[in-house]
Amino acid sequence: MAKPPKPSTVKRGTRVAVLGAGSWGTTFAKILADGGADVMIWARRPELAREIQEAKRNSDYLPGINLPVSLRATSRLDLALAGAEQVFLAVPSQSLRETLAAARPHLGANAIVVSLMKGVEKGTDLRMSEVIGEALPIPAEQIAVVSGPNLALEIAKEQPTAAVVSSTSLETAQAVAKLASTGYFRTFVNTDVIGTEFGGVLKNLIAVAIGIVDGVGYGENTKASIITRGLVEMTDFAVAHGAQVETLSGLAGLGDLIATCQSPLSRNNTAGRLLGQGLSMADVTKQMKQTTEGFASVGPVLELAKAKGVDMPIVEQVRQVLAGTLKPADIAPHLTTDSDEPQGERNLDDAQAQGGAAVWRSVKRAFHQLRNGGGSSLGDRP
Repeated sequence: MAKPPKPSTVKRGTRVAVLGAGSWGTTFAKILADGGADVMIWARRPELAREIQEAKRNSDYLPGINLPVSLRATSRLDLALAGAEQVFLAVPSQSLRETLAAARPHLGANAIVVSLMKGVEKGTDLRMSEVIGEALPIPAEQIAVVSGPNLALEIAKEQPTAAVVSSTSLETAQAVAKLASTGYFRTFVNTDVIGTEFGGVLKNLIAVAIGIVDGVGYGENTKASIITRGLVEMTDFAVAHGAQVETLSGLAGLGDLIATCQSPLSRNNTAGRLLGQGLSMADVTKQMKQTTEGFASVGPVLELAKAKGVDMPIVEQVRQVLAGTLKPADIAPHLTTDSDEPQGERNLDDAQAQGGAAVWRSVKRAFHQLRNGGGSSLGDRP
């Protein structure tokens, strides 16, 4: 006989603000409202705020989705932030600093600030949590990030999925996770902010590559190779910057990578596919209604990789396609190395012969997490 569910420890009616009314911001606001929080979403455009407030719809970004009756909306930052105990940020990564500057006077001193974004700031190469730490007078313990295989429209339709909340403070991560949990959205926690954020950033770049080869017309072997080698690039990069290897085998790494690479709902996958079909960067940008974070992150990621001596041949090929110096059809034959010498699977292994074992251990960790609901004692924890 199944055990009855544990009673919720969430304080119903907790005041929450979500800044950003695109597909992901609106979907996360729905999750929070469905979980019992008192949610106010901020939309930059007054007409969008009015539609959410009055019609409980967001026809621009979530067509056909009915939003919770309790969800409120405004185009005024001061009203959105008034009394908010937790503030969730879902604005384009390159406008985050500007948004935080406007929000700062209205933010409560003890409010937890949560990034829902997956990007790196141009010019500074900072992760989103680092931008928050610079722009707001709050300690790292009040900052959290959310990542995982989270395609907005599927979640808005209440198809079950999971995510991970990460903070340097486990207590903060748990507080956010309790609020952001429903019958269709389960949230795990970890304290590896670096790995969690970089997993969300890097998978976008691999998804662009997958979209490009898909648009060209290459098949499953090519895409499987890119996903597998892409996970290696993601792991090597993140570990070189201080992440835990297990995080890249979890929801924020492998989980998000699979979802983003295989789904037509992924903006990065779609944008890459349009490039592969021969559209110019300008035409792709016009056709996409929302920000393609993978495009904006390519340059900063490669700068960070170079500083740590990490080779990222797939991401470099994506950069060349975006710059127009490499034909989309030529991206697949150059996935690994310019050398004819056999190499280990792991780029950073001192003993390259051990590379296969390292990747196999990563795969086994992933299957272990799937069997146990997405968590492990070393990585994501419920």
